[in-house]
Amino acid sequence: MAEVLSQSQIDALMKEMRSGGKKKGKEKPAVEEKKYRKYDFHSPKKITKDKIKLLKGIYDNYSRIASSRLNGILRVSCELSVLTVEEQRFFEFNNMLSENDIFITQRLKLPNKSKQPPLLVHIDQAPILSMMDRLLGGDGSELKEIESNYSYTDIEIELYRKIMSYFLDFTLDAWASYIHIETESIYLEENPSLFQEISLDETIAIIMLDVVTGSTEGRIAICIPRTLLIEMFNIIDSRKHAVDISGSDTTDSRTAIMSKIRNSALTVQADLGRVEVSVQDIHDLHVGDIIDLERPKDSEVYLRIGGESWLQGRLGTYKKNAAVLISGRPDAEKEPDRTVEEKTEEPVPAE
Repeated sequence: MAEVLSQSQIDALMKEMRSGGKKKGKEKPAVEEKKYRKYDFHSPKKITKDKIKLLKGIYDNYSRIASSRLNGILRVSCELSVLTVEEQRFFEFNNMLSENDIFITQRLKLPNKSKQPPLLVHIDQAPILSMMDRLLGGDGSELKEIESNYSYTDIEIELYRKIMSYFLDFTLDAWASYIHIETESIYLEENPSLFQEISLDETIAIIMLDVVTGSTEGRIAICIPRTLLIEMFNIIDSRKHAVDISGSDTTDSRTAIMSKIRNSALTVQADLGRVEVSVQDIHDLHVGDIIDLERPKDSEVYLRIGGESWLQGRLGTYKKNAAVLISGRPDAEKEPDRTVEEKTEEPVPAE
């Protein structure tokens, strides 16, 4: 028996026939437009990607060193990791600090003794207060919500300086594989808005680290001025070049050295002879007096180079000028017979 269609089914069938039998497809979800960071052509990037990559590797090592040492100092699990390494302007770093924030400045002594702006390090209040609590015997986990107008006490400031000195020691160890640097005493800046050693438009490298101490998490910002980075990278590049030269073939190195010193000037002196006389005789010398050198008139003279006797020869003239005809070396010795092999004692085996 044929199936009987209901009126609603008939209406739907007629509607589909009028639309040409095309079914309305499902609407595709809107695709979010990918956002790109705008590039400022008025202030182009000055730190190359290779240098940024090098900084990333250095501070990955810094994070590993800091994590292992803080575990022993604070006796709690501490983890550091690099979030970002990017180039910014100093005013961007300065604007993210509030009036109650403090940061540490540290001058580095470079091998070339050049004076450069300091290194700046800032850490969020939550992790630093947790570390202080651990140093004072607490567990560092029961921290109340920190108010925006929180200011450090005098004791906390001293503890802040003590803890940050550890982080600056980590900096020396992290850079030790690339460059030997020393540090001066750290200085604590309690008012970021008054800091003027770095101009606001100065290019800097910002290294953002994530730090977790127990149940507390925060950020560490390390600011390195571009002028300081340039000096450090120049020293690294020069040492790498020196290592490449020292690792080359010995013959090539000798040729390179000789080519550089071949045009050096040396003083050559002809030593006619030497005699000892008394001070009285020297005092009584006059024009026309004769000094007896106690040597035959046809004897050879010695040529001194750098105060040492190198050659000997006979005194004469050349183009109406006094000259020396070189005849040999005064200290020449016969070379040992190379056919005779030196006897070497064989090691006696241990009983």
